[in-house]
Amino acid sequence: MQQVKAVVALSKGAPVSLETILVPDPGPGEAVVRIQACGVCHTDLHYREGGINDEFPFLLGHEAAGVVESVGDGASVEPGDFVILNWRAVCGSCRACLRGEPWYCFATFNATQKMTLEDGTELSPALGIGAFAEKTLVHSGQCTKVDPSARPAAVGLLGCGVMAGLGAAMNTGNVSRGKSVAVIGCGGVGSAAIAGSVLAGAGTVIGVDVDDRKLELARSMGATHTVNSSSTDPVAAIQELTGGFGADVVIDAVGRPETWQQAFYARDLAGTLVLVGVPTPDMRIPDIPLIDVFGRGGALKSSWYGDCLPSRDFPLLVDLYQQGRLDLDAFVTEEIGLGDVEAAFERMHHGDVLRSVVIFE
Repeated sequence: MQQVKAVVALSKGAPVSLETILVPDPGPGEAVVRIQACGVCHTDLHYREGGINDEFPFLLGHEAAGVVESVGDGASVEPGDFVILNWRAVCGSCRACLRGEPWYCFATFNATQKMTLEDGTELSPALGIGAFAEKTLVHSGQCTKVDPSARPAAVGLLGCGVMAGLGAAMNTGNVSRGKSVAVIGCGGVGSAAIAGSVLAGAGTVIGVDVDDRKLELARSMGATHTVNSSSTDPVAAIQELTGGFGADVVIDAVGRPETWQQAFYARDLAGTLVLVGVPTPDMRIPDIPLIDVFGRGGALKSSWYGDCLPSRDFPLLVDLYQQGRLDLDAFVTEEIGLGDVEAAFERMHHGDVLRSVVIFE
């Protein structure tokens, strides 16, 4: 058992606090990871606000990279391995895994033991990780070994938002050479979808947002065109930029009924719509005539974690980063300390950052 400092959401809507927590020694299949960097993701804010569930207190943080410190029997990693943490530890035996589609695994798993506050109160780790902590306990299947020379602050972001965006384009949307792509919402996930589309060889890449600052980021990620949808009809603009037809792939990185509807109609015939922005439970699909669904053809998809397989995708993307072909550094707006997470939530709320990243000395 170890005592470490960590960021905890004790109750719904309350500011997070820096607490001492207890991390058990790893049991069978488990690993204790010394965290080097962890991104501040909007999902962490959702946890704090009670938007995921009410299993307080939460140990926040999940976009992380670090070094394995100790392991239990049967672990798949070794002490000293540099790893990115993931929340999709595939089981290998469910119906999705057995049919050769482990990225759809229906039985992912986490550490069995619980981390606690000093008084013994069990913590709920965000996405089964809990990495706003000097050390955390995870299942070894949540650890993906990558090139140890990579910058932790950059590659740790593959643990959630950046992978979600890259995968929405490359895995779910099947973007390929010469295709046209439009991305609605150019925050962290949307910017990653733009970067993934460029990496996959897309021809026309259109970024859509209501914030000119984010559109500038979209251009820096490789967008060939941008549209400010606060003053321009995005559907008409996307059609105009694609010969009057619409884009081959439209990615909704916002996750609201109005943006989903825009994405639906901004597609070319037989085009693909990918929903990667996370809606709230009260949102409903817009009232779209069924004949339009039938007549336009194509595919309406949702992308969960970019349909990634961490063991396949993380090492590949880190290698591309190391080769200078994928600029993960561009997603790191600022490096902060463990006590600065609450302020980072405020900057995120105002759209001032792509990612604040907590750095552990």
